[in-house]
Amino acid sequence: MRSLFKTALAQEQIVAEETAPVPSDNEAALSEKKEVGSPTERPASPEADGDDDSINKDAQVGVQNIEAITKVWTKRDLYLAYFLIWLIYFVDAIQQGMGSLLTPYVTSAFQEHSLTATTGVAANIIGGVSKLALAKILDVWGRPQGYLLTMCFMVLGLVLMAACNNVQTYAAAQIFYWVGYNGISYATTVFIADTSALKNRGLVLAYTSSPYIATVWITGPLAQSVLTTVGWRWGFGIFAIVTPVVCLPLYFLFAWNQRKAVKQGILVRQKSGRTVFQSIRHYFWEFDIVCLILLSAGFTLFLLPFSIYSYQKYGWRDPLTIAFIVTGIVLLGLAVAWEKYYAPVQYMPWELLKDRTVLGSCVLAAVLFIEYYIWTAYFTSFLQVVLRTTVWQTGYISNIYSLGSCFFSIPVGLAIRRTGRFKWVALYFGVPVTILAIGLLIQFRHAGTNLGWIIFVEIIYAFAGGACVICEQVAIMAAAAHQQVAVVLAVEGMFSSVGGGIGGTVAGAIWTGVFPQKLMEYLPEESKANFAAIYGDLTTQISYPVGSATHKAITMAYDDALKNMFIAATTITVLGLAGVIAWRDIKLKDFKQVKGRVI
Repeated sequence: MRSLFKTALAQEQIVAEETAPVPSDNEAALSEKKEVGSPTERPASPEADGDDDSINKDAQVGVQNIEAITKVWTKRDLYLAYFLIWLIYFVDAIQQGMGSLLTPYVTSAFQEHSLTATTGVAANIIGGVSKLALAKILDVWGRPQGYLLTMCFMVLGLVLMAACNNVQTYAAAQIFYWVGYNGISYATTVFIADTSALKNRGLVLAYTSSPYIATVWITGPLAQSVLTTVGWRWGFGIFAIVTPVVCLPLYFLFAWNQRKAVKQGILVRQKSGRTVFQSIRHYFWEFDIVCLILLSAGFTLFLLPFSIYSYQKYGWRDPLTIAFIVTGIVLLGLAVAWEKYYAPVQYMPWELLKDRTVLGSCVLAAVLFIEYYIWTAYFTSFLQVVLRTTVWQTGYISNIYSLGSCFFSIPVGLAIRRTGRFKWVALYFGVPVTILAIGLLIQFRHAGTNLGWIIFVEIIYAFAGGACVICEQVAIMAAAAHQQVAVVLAVEGMFSSVGGGIGGTVAGAIWTGVFPQKLMEYLPEESKANFAAIYGDLTTQISYPVGSATHKAITMAYDDALKNMFIAATTITVLGLAGVIAWRDIKLKDFKQVKGRVI
């Protein structure tokens, strides 16, 4: 969602020192008598952002720091920051796209192809829940510090993936990787919210996602080259070296401007007066580590059994399966009780979730990730096994979403900037077309389907997805004050990542519950002895020639499993409409949310 500023902003000065009076950022003050979906202005409020361009002394340290940075940096620094953000997205897009293509080969290398969807379940859940802790770091310590921490997590994850010797280590490495990857994406999105006017934010988000338009052509051939030359390990190892080289300049740019603000006296540092032990205790409660652990462990233990139950001796009745589910529920209950009765500093911003625009955006975010992870979990395997595409062809097709959504998000951003509205895009185009696209895949999942139909579905799905994501992010940021933006984005990110975990869980449950049984049922007698290798190894599935009895059996098993996945994804997406209907139709024009020199 990430360079079309010249045409988009030709009639107005791109960089402005905003001095207009600050309207309210507290949308909850709107009269509840207004109908859902009716045009709504954001009213005035006594928010402490102030009516001038001075730093908000009542805001948290991280918010004060970024307001000071935007006051002292030059136009050159502002443009350089956005170039570096674009470059970060470019490199991360290549790595993430290639990594998704390499994952089936990693699991197959350990004879565990069926665990392809399961490896990311815990990573998505923990990666999402950790964003609230990261929001605290960005607000309490500062934007640059939180950004640097997430980069370190991502590099550690890449190193561990390159060095793993089993699926368990790979899954653990993905936790570090996705905490870092999601964290970098989240931190840069907060940077964007800090340094862009609200009416331009959709367009700026589209600009920063535009690297995907180029990387879609790179990841497939790169993955194929890696697999045939240096191997999948170096596919991750190379980016463990490249990532810090690309990410560190942005950190130094913000840190240098923060230091400049201190030297100019705009930002005054105050010592806490705490000892080391007191600081540890202070931040332990400030970040609500207890709730973070309870939520992460609870969601993970509750969702994992849905993917791994088929590997247990007694399936759903196995003691381990039951223990995981019960323990997960208990831990989630303890997290709620802790937050309500005992937490000195609450982890979840419950008051913000009472705002229907915030809650509706979170629902849509969760739904989009659930359906995406359900239907795409084994889609690349389907393309290679059933439709016989090569790795690079599979990469092109699976990356159509990245290309189309990022391309279409630019006109969506322009439309939002011109009209000052965003709800209509998601309600009348984004969500309905997403439902249509996934529904069409139910018909086009069969062997012999012309690739043109698959590409067509991917294109309309991509356009709809680009519209949904831009509108959802603009909606949740429009409903918050500047000092709340990091928190609401973290909540949205948590819903997204937990949704991804749920989607991966559902996909894994459908796959393990349907594919092996149907495969054994359809396999000819002479191939049943090789059942384990066929079920667990993608390359073995591909090795059988088209037209052979074994290949027909494999494609029929894929057909049955994918039918259930596509139906589940289509059904869950309908809930996204309810989330969009709940939004207030906020008018973005002429509202000021941030201070200093911004876009």
